Amino acid sequence: MLDFIQKQSKTRLAIAGGVLLILAVLMGIFAGGCITNSRAVVNNTNISDEDIIYIRVKQGMTSSDIGNLLVENGVIGSKFSFWLNVKKAGAEDKLQVGLFEFHRNMDVNDVIDNLINGKISKVKVVIPEGFSVPQIAKRLADDGLVDEKEFLALAKDYAPYDYIEKKKDADYAIEGFLFPATYEFGTDMGAKDIMKEMAENFDDRLTSSMKAKAKAMNLSIYDLVTIASMVEKEALFAEDLPIIAQVFHKRLKINMPLQSDTTVTYLIGAKEDVTIADTKVDSPYNTYQNTGLPPGPISCPGTAAMEAVLDPANTDYLYFVADKEGHNHYSYNYADHLKRVEEVR
Repeated sequence: MLDFIQKQSKTRLAIAGGVLLILAVLMGIFAGGCITNSRAVVNNTNISDEDIIYIRVKQGMTSSDIGNLLVENGVIGSKFSFWLNVKKAGAEDKLQVGLFEFHRNMDVNDVIDNLINGKISKVKVVIPEGFSVPQIAKRLADDGLVDEKEFLALAKDYAPYDYIEKKKDADYAIEGFLFPATYEFGTDMGAKDIMKEMAENFDDRLTSSMKAKAKAMNLSIYDLVTIASMVEKEALFAEDLPIIAQVFHKRLKINMPLQSDTTVTYLIGAKEDVTIADTKVDSPYNTYQNTGLPPGPISCPGTAAMEAVLDPANTDYLYFVADKEGHNHYSYNYADHLKRVEEVR
């Protein structure tokens, strides 16, 4: 009986030893994988520890989800280490939502501290003059600040000031009224917060003097911005702004189609040369097919373009064409215009 018990004990010890050996091997493989992953990030000579990385934590994300993002972007080397330290700290329910600023190869505990304490960063965004609402939405989305579709949906009807007319055929009510500038947006801001700040900036730049000039010219603020949006897109150089503004004023006065390529490219997308086929696109925005102004602005103009519309050049030009460097050449009649086109194209 004793011999039988001893044999059973030896058998159990052997099995236990085998299990421990297998576990040790598996842990070694897992640890090796983590170390390899970490070294892959640290040893990459193209990566600087000073590089700023923005990580957006969305509502409902688990620590495992966040760990994946951190590893994918080179902030930490091991998602298991992140997950384990979050568990140790009891921080699973303390991680904040928002966009956070990190750099590469951070200590995992510093990362967790950042996420717990809600050190939400600000992002500097440059919105150039002449950007349209869709371009603004894309840039903000690329910087991780908004959901592009949400921003565009909001832009369709957002009109916080009385001078912003909600035209039936206009693509976006707020088009033209988001002032182009350099902004620093808090990453806890939503799409509406950002849109509101940009619209307020526009309203601040719309001075009482500009309003008075527009009224004297029998121009609504909406029409002022609509003309300025085309002038902004047509002129690459500042000296062209008041001359192009004058051309548009004169064409409107004699009920001549504006024939601005910019209204066509607003419909079909940017391209080097607008073709005759392009000018036949059926749309109220197509100023080749329709007289008068398009339904609304086609871009967000800067102050200089609006001032050019309010103080146009004293000329009688009716036509202009840009050369390959972007300089415009002007003509009084169509025959001369065709000659200019031949010369510059």
